[in-house]
Amino acid sequence: MAIDLPLAVGSFLVAIVVGLTGMGGGALMTPMMMLFFNVPPLAAVSSDLVASAVMKPVGGIVHMRRGTVSLRLVGWLCAGSVPAAFCGVLVARAFGDGEQVQQTIKYALGGALLLAVAGLVAKAWLSRHEGRRGKASADLGEIVVRPFPTLLVGTIGGLVVGISSVGSGSLIIVALLALYPALKANQLVGTDLVQAVPLVMSAALGHLLFGDFQLDVTTSLLAGSIPGVYLGARISARAPGGIIRALLAVVLLASALKLLDVGNAATLWILAGAVAAGAVGWSLLRDRARPEVGVAGEVGEGPQAAGSGVEPGVSPRRAR
Repeated sequence: MAIDLPLAVGSFLVAIVVGLTGMGGGALMTPMMMLFFNVPPLAAVSSDLVASAVMKPVGGIVHMRRGTVSLRLVGWLCAGSVPAAFCGVLVARAFGDGEQVQQTIKYALGGALLLAVAGLVAKAWLSRHEGRRGKASADLGEIVVRPFPTLLVGTIGGLVVGISSVGSGSLIIVALLALYPALKANQLVGTDLVQAVPLVMSAALGHLLFGDFQLDVTTSLLAGSIPGVYLGARISARAPGGIIRALLAVVLLASALKLLDVGNAATLWILAGAVAAGAVGWSLLRDRARPEVGVAGEVGEGPQAAGSGVEPGVSPRRAR
């Protein structure tokens, strides 16, 4: 069976982003197949989910070995996501047959990508907000699980994944950040990657039975995605996550607009406006954070501060 080399290279690059951030798997892989390789929408969703069922465990194993996975959160998420993901395939099939279902899947994927972009923006804002408040990160053993909200997140995320292949990272990881803000970045990514394994396997099984799975497409995806996600997971601790997420948001927005049949000129104007708005918003957040940092770094009033004669951060000299 011949491997499509350009498709394998594209999946390798996308998989690096998945390993780095826990996001972008279906949100980038499926639109890439549709927009650049002319794969039909349902076939793209089916093949991507089957490939992800093999790719996700690779990144998840790396994080399990590093101890950055909350198995309690994984259990509650999977209790809702696994059955919902399988049902999502049946919901997609209920849209119709032939060209009708392909067009519906295409628009559903575009809408899911817009949700993913909103999730990325919300994640960035929440991270910045918690950083300004100085909220300390907790160890995994100290995290108090909230069963019902976590189960609900898993159910909604699983349904979206079953229909569009988007959401196992882009949407669920944002909901986890909102529910459990004390989780560290690598704990979020690790927990999300591991919970996505049974979720994606359930959706993949549904698409194998009722979808439009194509073995040649899946083989090309696996040839690039397995080494890519392993490499991304290995270097995740040293990567500039903020820059990666910003670029990812722009790419997802462009993909969503094209899937929703927005014209090229309108797409460019919307992207330019989004980039400008993001730059202004980031600048305002940074300026608001500066005074708080300055106050936190000042020496408190009192006899020790007034008479020490030592600047903060400078070790006092030993008396001779």
